[in-house]
Amino acid sequence: MTDTVLKRTSGKPEKIMKTANAKPAAVQAAPPPLLSGGNPQIAKGYGDAPVQAYIAAMPGWKADVGCRLDALITRTVPGVHKAVKWNSPFYGVECQGWFLGIHCFAKYIKVAFFRGASLSPVPPETSKQKDVRYFHIREGDRLDEEQFAAWVKQASQLPGERMQGACRSG
Repeated sequence: MTDTVLKRTSGKPEKIMKTANAKPAAVQAAPPPLLSGGNPQIAKGYGDAPVQAYIAAMPGWKADVGCRLDALITRTVPGVHKAVKWNSPFYGVECQGWFLGIHCFAKYIKVAFFRGASLSPVPPETSKQKDVRYFHIREGDRLDEEQFAAWVKQASQLPGERMQGACRSG
């Protein structure tokens, strides 16, 4: 945004352009730090903006995959609720809970289905928690978008994890 300011010098007006909120290049925001394993450190927040900030901060090839995953989830579950908690994006259905989370590791992206043991077919990676199943994506893997969308649709229809922020009333 620019403002025009009139300044009088030598008896005649002179236009001077001022740019609001301009910051020198050295002062502009640096990318968020990466935690162990390359997971972006993003402040807790609700809505699409913090999730997009997380995706943009995912290192290397992971950012493109994160963008694809987010688009698939959003397309499969219209009105999906999003948040970043514990430096990871979460996806859920209002008042039903969170059904999926994403986390970056050094060599792969982990997609956690919180009720994954109830999905068909069951995602391949096990967890210490009996209901949770994981799907790992490594560099160069071909993502079966049809299967991923089927898991997302199924997961969104199951009771989710009840963590703060899953329901506006509590």
